[in-house]
Order: sequence, then C-alpha cells, then structure tokens
Amino acid sequence: MMIGAMSKATGCNIETIRYYERVGILPSPPRTSGGHRDYDNQHLKRLNFVRRSRELGFSLDEIRQMLRLVEGGDVTCTQVHAMASEHLADVQSKIADLTRMERTLQDTTAKCAGGTTPDCPIIDVLFDA
Repeated sequence: MMIGAMSKATGCNIETIRYYERVGILPSPPRTSGGHRDYDNQHLKRLNFVRRSRELGFSLDEIRQMLRLVEGGDVTCTQVHAMASEHLADVQSKIADLTRMERTLQDTTAKCAGGTTPDCPIIDVLFDA
C-alpha cells in the first residue's frame, strides 16, 4: 500500500510516518519502480503499535525497547512490564497533580462573582501563591 493509504488506515500523518522511518522506528519499505514507498501488513501492524504506544504516552526510546522484544532482541517481558509500570506511576502522578489543580481552580473561581470592580479574588490568589 502507498503512504496515503497507510496514513488513512492508521490515522497517522504522512510526515509522521516518514519521520518514524528516518529515526528507525518503522523500517523503510521497498520502493515501486516509480519510487513510491510500498508498505505491507507488517508495516501497518508496526505503525499501529507505535501510534497506540504514543497515544499512551510512551517515548520513542521506550517504544524501541518494546519493539526489540517483538523482534527477538534482548529485552524481556519483565523489562517491558517494569517500563509500563513506571509509566503508569508517572501517569497516576500527573492525574493527582491535575486533580489538585482542578480543586484549586474550582475553589478560586467560586470566590469570584465577576463584576466590574478592579478587585478580583482570582488575581489575588495567584499573587499570594
């Protein structure tokens, strides 16, 4: 399949596909006689894996390590589990931070009735923090 079809099938931007090829995340496909990239189902599966991993917030280096497991490299399932567990802890920490931010913003905006006076509780809270 051509790069446009690959893009549509995976929801990945064409430039992103080319970038993944340049950095070695996606192997370069063979070229047609006209010089067009000719992707197969293995490229499609791998690109879907990369896209989904990126959606979950894994870095390209982490994705490379997981792909080494798939390719029979020296990375074990235990290492992938540890990587995913560490990533999960980071995500949970970010959620906790966002929850605190949400609570602070709710409390702060609840103190402000709007209006036209120059005194604003939101501004006051931000200056006092």
